[in-house]
Amino acid sequence: MLRRLGAIVASTLLTTVPKSFTKQTAFYKMSTSAYSIVERGSPYSLDYRVFLRGPNGFISPFHDIPLYADKEQRIFNMVVEIPRWTNAKMEINKEERLNPIKQDVKKEKPRYVDNCFPHHGYIWNYGALPQTWEDPNHIDSNTQAKGDNDPIDVCEIGFKVHAQGSVVQVKVLGCFALIDEGETDWKILAIDVTDPLAKQLNDLSDIEQHLPGFLHASREWFKVYKIPQGKPANQFAFNGEPKNRDFALNIIDETHRYWTALMSQQGQAADISTHNTTVTGSATKIEQEDAQAIVDQAPPLGPAQPIPVEVDRWHYIRL
Repeated sequence: MLRRLGAIVASTLLTTVPKSFTKQTAFYKMSTSAYSIVERGSPYSLDYRVFLRGPNGFISPFHDIPLYADKEQRIFNMVVEIPRWTNAKMEINKEERLNPIKQDVKKEKPRYVDNCFPHHGYIWNYGALPQTWEDPNHIDSNTQAKGDNDPIDVCEIGFKVHAQGSVVQVKVLGCFALIDEGETDWKILAIDVTDPLAKQLNDLSDIEQHLPGFLHASREWFKVYKIPQGKPANQFAFNGEPKNRDFALNIIDETHRYWTALMSQQGQAADISTHNTTVTGSATKIEQEDAQAIVDQAPPLGPAQPIPVEVDRWHYIRL
């Protein structure tokens, strides 16, 4: 069951409008209800791709989904790449047109994260904030390390297991500053606005109060998850201490400015496809006919490939 959480019927509608929110604009309602996925290729294979559709056709989850679901309330859109408890290392593909979600590749094979006891797979719904970019040409003043060339990562800590490709509205609570192989890799901590705890969680300190041990477990997960592959423990800025909501919001604003520069061709990223279908003024905006052709070039949805048995192995880490 856990293995198939990432494989959803093509074109399934993935988000709903939270009933508890009565003051959202029409745009906010559109952003919560209008996204679906189209799968191509075979899950857990090198050709598997998850394309996203918006209200008017195919979109890039990197560039076309607005960063904000509600700017006034500081509610963000999050694209779920990896459902909680799963191991397949799925990510928005920066290089391909329309930036479909695909499984990362290591040594020409689909990549999975190891289970570092007592953790199984990812311990949050893991994904990215659209319209953000950690600029690899910028040395962050907080970490003294360059950006990792990706949209900013999000760990959604609510109780639901969200489907791959879901667009979830989240409240930001704080962040970790991971230094991954010498690069700044911010990890935003957030919660689904429809989660029962969302009203009680408003900042970093609330996580420890209502979810005791969760911050420690999250820091440990990021520190050790590459050790089974023979790599050293990851390092953190700020001695591994997470930063609060206001700090995280400033980081998000900064990475959004870098994305804006990228799309206006002021940023330098030769390996990123900026093709999109909705960004006004973008030189790489394409029509739906071209977007459909990109999707049609991918192989049809096929049966899921077997997950290697070693993915279920426990790894016991001694630091």
